[in-house]
Amino acid sequence: MDSSPSYVHGDSGPALIGDTIGVFFDKAVARFAEREALVSVHQGIRWTYRELQRRVNNLAAGLLRLGLRPGDRIGIWSQNNAEWTLTQFATARLGLILVNINPAYRGAELEYALNLVGCRALVLSPSFKSSDYLAMLRELAPELAHAAPGQLRAARLPALEIVIGLGAPAPGLFEFQALLADASAAELEALRQLGDSLQFDDPINIQFTSGTTGAPKGATLTHHNILNNAFIGAQTLRFTENDRLCLTLPLYHCFAMVLGNLLCLSHGAALVYPHESFDAARVLAAIEQERCTALHGVPTMFIGLLEHPAFARTDLSSLRTGIMGGAPCPVEIMKRVIDDMHLRDITIAFGMTETSPASFQTAVDDTLERRVGSVGRVLPHLEAKVVDGDGRVVPRGVTGEVCIRGYAVMRGYWGAPEKTAEVIDSARWLHTGDLGVIDEHGYCRIVGRLKDLAIRGGENVYPREVEEFLFRHPKIEQVAVFGVPDEKYGEEICAWIKLREGCQASVEEIHAFCCGQIAHYKIPRHVRFVEQFPLTATGKIQKFVMREHMLLELGPDLR
Repeated sequence: MDSSPSYVHGDSGPALIGDTIGVFFDKAVARFAEREALVSVHQGIRWTYRELQRRVNNLAAGLLRLGLRPGDRIGIWSQNNAEWTLTQFATARLGLILVNINPAYRGAELEYALNLVGCRALVLSPSFKSSDYLAMLRELAPELAHAAPGQLRAARLPALEIVIGLGAPAPGLFEFQALLADASAAELEALRQLGDSLQFDDPINIQFTSGTTGAPKGATLTHHNILNNAFIGAQTLRFTENDRLCLTLPLYHCFAMVLGNLLCLSHGAALVYPHESFDAARVLAAIEQERCTALHGVPTMFIGLLEHPAFARTDLSSLRTGIMGGAPCPVEIMKRVIDDMHLRDITIAFGMTETSPASFQTAVDDTLERRVGSVGRVLPHLEAKVVDGDGRVVPRGVTGEVCIRGYAVMRGYWGAPEKTAEVIDSARWLHTGDLGVIDEHGYCRIVGRLKDLAIRGGENVYPREVEEFLFRHPKIEQVAVFGVPDEKYGEEICAWIKLREGCQASVEEIHAFCCGQIAHYKIPRHVRFVEQFPLTATGKIQKFVMREHMLLELGPDLR
């Protein structure tokens, strides 16, 4: 084993960008004015960079007319659409702090989010899938029905004054489309002067953590954080203005907003939105129709595309690269992604909202083994280390908590210095809560979460290691492993398994597959075959939901 410390730092190039997003946006438009910037297939929209800039300036002027000023928080609660992107860039131009609100939120979660950060304004879609956003807002703020637009005074939402609707006119709401009226010369000059006053270290975005272990916290990110993370991500993918990214991830999430929208802006590439949310058939059709060269997603999305009936008859030969993140990818799935989807340069990225988001990423020319067995090497201008429970750096090859330091680390959690201090120490190291190993070549392998670690009879079990083994079973399409309480051993191992279509298996077959191949204490005692997993809006498996289900099923004796 290599005895050198588990500390690595990324390259010093390319140079970091010292612009605000608004200034960089204008520079990009000057270079790529007539190239396509945004194609929203489901909306029938196709804009060049120059057309996108005109609409962004109009919206920024409209928001300025409403009295919004730098530092004001403005939430957006919507599915994927062109209006989301306009709002992202217009708020950045004004120095407003965009607050991303999960489309899956319900009333109580919306109330918590808006009040936590003091949103003065809210852009909202009228509805999405089964969510009636306007009805939920009216329940929280019945005062809206009798308020003049911009003059909301709601007892339960004391900071909220301005509501902007993406749909038809409604009482108390400004119409989004009305804010897109052509800006005057005087308004454009005011925007220019305001832009000159902004600094790249100003906070520009608040994104809520998942909240699976408590109330969500508002990770606060700056122009410098997210613009540079996007630029470096694009460099890693070897992006150029000739690339076209099919973006299937929800825009409220850091992955899509930064490594999608901003990544394309950084190199003058085109963004393609196939639909308002992930739909495998529409994604396949958009890739073929728009000749997309790149595709981002989480493994469940790639599996959904590979298993779709239309996959075999869809021309995906234009694809080259992209980012897969959010969960480990089984080696057989990665082989199919590379061979059958033509994504020969697909990369794996690791990160979190608090790191803007990416901190590690594989290279386009890394081997298949590197792409399924690691999350790559630390990205340029970042440092990483792996530490033990006492905060001491461990030797290479030893498991510990992954820590990140550098430009990508968030400013902190909004209004919660004590929570910030729990994850960012005095030396500005962000403690990710992820367990990882750094090898002698600097590649990092994530083995689980500190809070996911199962301890069975004193033995540490990393669920991800067991999952990677079970993925080798030819009948298994997806698997999630976690610990559940046990009277005898403290914890026992549980596996939820989704079988491939047309396959059948028994618990005994799974146990036999494991016996003699992995240590006895890693073999799942509890095995459940399921049709689907509880997922977040970004396709991540929610193990805490599964664990709660098992607690109910197993009963108080947890036998």
